Amino acid sequence: MVARVSITEAKAKFAALVARAEAGETIVMTRNGRPVARLAPLAQERPIRYGDLRGLALADDLSLPDEVIGDFAPAP
Repeated sequence: MVARVSITEAKAKFAALVARAEAGETIVMTRNGRPVARLAPLAQERPIRYGDLRGLALADDLSLPDEVIGDFAPAP
């Protein structure tokens, strides 16, 4: 859902608008009826798990220790 608010209203209700964005809503701020900025939730950061890089191709001339290159090898 996208809500539209004027910059004047956004200034007066900034904390409430941030709370709405945290809850997943996108707020578009307008000046003279034209959209000029957007307040939206940040994407959830997910931790990098071991094996996330499997399947990534490495250059033939890359020089890394074998145990590091093994991290990119397909699982047995």
